[in-house]
Amino acid sequence: MTRVAVCPGSYDPVTLGHVDVIERAASLFDRVVVGVVRRPKHKEPMFSVEERIAFLEDSCGQFANVTAEPFTNLVVDFARSRGASALVKGLRAVSDFEWEFQMQHLNKRMAPEIETVYLMSSSRYSFVSSSGVKEIAAFGGSVEGLVPPAVARAFAGRFGTERS
Repeated sequence: MTRVAVCPGSYDPVTLGHVDVIERAASLFDRVVVGVVRRPKHKEPMFSVEERIAFLEDSCGQFANVTAEPFTNLVVDFARSRGASALVKGLRAVSDFEWEFQMQHLNKRMAPEIETVYLMSSSRYSFVSSSGVKEIAAFGGSVEGLVPPAVARAFAGRFGTERS
């Protein structure tokens, strides 16, 4: 039986912390589907879903068992449609856990057959967030070492800075 996991998120944009969690999930599961929320309810994305998927494909292309796909429905319905038995979520801090704890219980109620697996952030990325890197880039700061090169180039193009 093929072990499939979904790593859901907005990935606006993907950070090296996300890539780290995806890589680790890829070592645990036969297939990993990175589910990109097309229209997150809690915020307006800076990058289109097509851009976010392209960033993921560029930064995760070396992982043969990883694909990226958009979704617009409940994450458990998306996971079921991909044959997933698990949702993989990265945790950076206690505040992440509080939100994810609530979501896990709601998801388990809707889909008892799907487990949620938490991977702790690697210490070198525990402070990195998509909102943080957007803020740094918007003010002309360097995001080198925080995001994949394609994302750094997109920030440079968007904010008119050559810094990476």
